[in-house]
Amino acid sequence: MDDGVNREQGLTAASQVHLALKRDLIGGRFRAGEKLAIASLRQHYGVGLSPLREALNRLAAYGLLEQENQRGFRVPTLSRAELDDIAEMRRRLEVQALTLALENGDDEWEAMLLGAFHRLRRADEALGADPETLEHWEQMHLQFHRCLLAPCGSKWLLRFIEQLHDQFDRYRRLAPANHGIRETLDAQHEDLVALAIERRVGGAVDMLQTHIRLSHEVAQGACT
Repeated sequence: MDDGVNREQGLTAASQVHLALKRDLIGGRFRAGEKLAIASLRQHYGVGLSPLREALNRLAAYGLLEQENQRGFRVPTLSRAELDDIAEMRRRLEVQALTLALENGDDEWEAMLLGAFHRLRRADEALGADPETLEHWEQMHLQFHRCLLAPCGSKWLLRFIEQLHDQFDRYRRLAPANHGIRETLDAQHEDLVALAIERRVGGAVDMLQTHIRLSHEVAQGACT
């Protein structure tokens, strides 16, 4: 069971279904444009109507669902224009956060970043076709990028970046695999660590922008 599922233990029913449904929306369990059936959701997630409604409303406010007046909830459609906007905002905000992180990061952060990178590399090596190893890789990948930017000093900046990541990953995970670009992206994680620890701001910013651009290229496959 992945780390995200483990963290659900002890949470309220609404929080549990919110996390599970959020993960499924980002992971592509539902089709773009699909209208969600409340009865089916209640059965699948084993939850009552009230906590399910609370979770759906939170996800609609977050942008992972669209709420139709008195007609329920629908998965947002895929749009190349929206993806381009998301990628550009990611680039701008993450460059800002990375610059601040390299100014503020300390020895403890460096150790955490190295640990996050090693966990991601092990997930790369263990990655297979089964959903469990894929979800584990996604969690380690998310943790790596969170750790990279963590010392930026702005909770709001990190919050906006997190939301953009979730929106971006919905496209990326629905796109066809591009193994050539994937190998390059995986190698760039190690480069980002080295540049960050050496505090080479210009090189790290350039590498991050290239990383986002290549990820954007992959994600565009969801719109074709």
